[in-house]
Amino acid sequence: AAVVQVNASLPSFVPPKKECTEKECSRKRGRSNSCSRAENKACRERQRREMLNNRFLELSSTLEPDRPATTDKLAILGDAIRVLNQLKSESQDFKDMNEKLLEEIKTLKAEKSELREEKLVLKEEKAKLEQQVKAMNNNIPPPGYMAPHPAAFQAGANKMPVFPGYGYIPMWHYLPQSACDTSHDHELRPPAA
Repeated sequence: AAVVQVNASLPSFVPPKKECTEKECSRKRGRSNSCSRAENKACRERQRREMLNNRFLELSSTLEPDRPATTDKLAILGDAIRVLNQLKSESQDFKDMNEKLLEEIKTLKAEKSELREEKLVLKEEKAKLEQQVKAMNNNIPPPGYMAPHPAAFQAGANKMPVFPGYGYIPMWHYLPQSACDTSHDHELRPPAA
């Protein structure tokens, strides 16, 4: 297994196929013209090895572009296996991340549709409230206009005056608790009969 040294500065360079002529093969092998088939086979095998070596150099320079290309085929294959395993794990990580993002997109779309529905409900409520405010504004007298105070009916002695429109307005719950104590009223103010 002869190793052919190739200039690694052009990693993608593949030398053109050389035609194996009888003269070339016979000169290198030192055989006669009668063995032309065997010579052609040796030439094809040599070309195949050169192409394999060039491909290994190209693979080496592709895997580690910062490092100079190496001709150690075992090291190149080890690097290729390492890089492929790393790419597989990264690919799986990206697939997992993609699935999570798709689930999050579905969740966000659902929230968006809920917010749209809520927005429509709020718009309807706003329109109703605006109508109510308009109706209330139509019933309110313009500013600066003061309605006259209704005249009180003449009430008898010890009677509460009644104003039309106000009805009886109880005020006792606004008095302090000490003033509302009625437990001694019969002693202080005996009933008039």
